Amino acid sequence: MVKGGNNDRVRLYVRGRILGYKRSKSNQYENTSLVQIEGVNTKEEVNWYLGKRLAYIYKAKTKKNGTNFRCIWGKVTRPHGNSGVVRAKFKTNLPPKSMGQKIRVFMYPSNI
Repeated sequence: MVKGGNNDRVRLYVRGRILGYKRSKSNQYENTSLVQIEGVNTKEEVNWYLGKRLAYIYKAKTKKNGTNFRCIWGKVTRPHGNSGVVRAKFKTNLPPKSMGQKIRVFMYPSNI
């Protein structure tokens, strides 16, 4: 978090929630995850988020590089349906315990 001039906290990302894996009736595809971005409710609003970076941050038991927190990076690839849900691919597939957890959607790379 970065502090603004009037001591307000400024968030440099948009919150999202991991819904699950892409799936059909009898199969699921763990290499693609579904993410609901906060405040995005239509397919048209998704267009601005295409290509944006995602970070799933979680806490581990053992320390690595001086911290217990780890991160799995990914990016928004395309819309999923008409309700503002997006498909995302991550560097390594998300673990099943991530379902329903929060995710950070960063505002870069930007094309403006």
